[in-house]
Amino acid sequence: MNAAAIPAMPAFLLRQLGLQAGTRALLEGIDAQLPLGRFTAIVGPNGAGKSSLLKLLAGLQAPSQGQVLLHGLPLAAMPLAERARQLGWLGQFAAADLPLSLHDYVLLGLRPTLGSFGQASAPDLARVASALQQFDLLGAQQRRWGQLSGGERQRAGLARLLVQDAPLWLLDEPTNHLDLKHQALLFRRLRAEVAQGRTIVAVLHDLPQAARWADHVLLLGEGRLLAQGAPADCLSAAELSRAYQWPVRLWPDAAGHWQLAVGEVA
Repeated sequence: MNAAAIPAMPAFLLRQLGLQAGTRALLEGIDAQLPLGRFTAIVGPNGAGKSSLLKLLAGLQAPSQGQVLLHGLPLAAMPLAERARQLGWLGQFAAADLPLSLHDYVLLGLRPTLGSFGQASAPDLARVASALQQFDLLGAQQRRWGQLSGGERQRAGLARLLVQDAPLWLLDEPTNHLDLKHQALLFRRLRAEVAQGRTIVAVLHDLPQAARWADHVLLLGEGRLLAQGAPADCLSAAELSRAYQWPVRLWPDAAGHWQLAVGEVA
């Protein structure tokens, strides 16, 4: 993806961000800008701090050091109701059991605008139906949550984000449980959302997918930010091998498809 013309004003500005768990530093000294209206992928090996960083961006955890600025304002000072209007969150693991149908779960995306006791209007219900259709869930909408597969729950979470319609989405491994068809549909949907002005930040394990679909990349290793910028610049063999502490090479083939080799770097 072409990262040209990235707006100067970042969605997030991270200043010397750090997170401690006891005596262990999960994140340390993170200085980064995440561009507005673009798709940023957070990549790196297991234990690099990717999910921890995403939780700090969502305000689900408070940093031990440093600061997160959202649109130039301290996230920590933002009222919870305003955060819910600005940020859509999809975690790695959906709740195991909920006393809801799939339809009612997706309907919860309206809570930031309706509150806990507001009634959905006909246009609201039309939004829910549209979101269910876009994620291939209309046929399952009356099934109970406990009867759904992992992939259906993941797609329901994405449909809920569409209904919530927050301008910024934070996704922790959004391809979890999705088969190949629904992974492809997901990335096409994310690109369509970015084309309409939405900002997306996603933790991804699949390096070729990150290189193909993202505009901007943060590469983490052992809790530190090793590189940030366009995928072609950040995902070089040297940077990847440093992050994974193992030879890793990523390159586009003649057809423009990204290929990954793990082992000896040519």
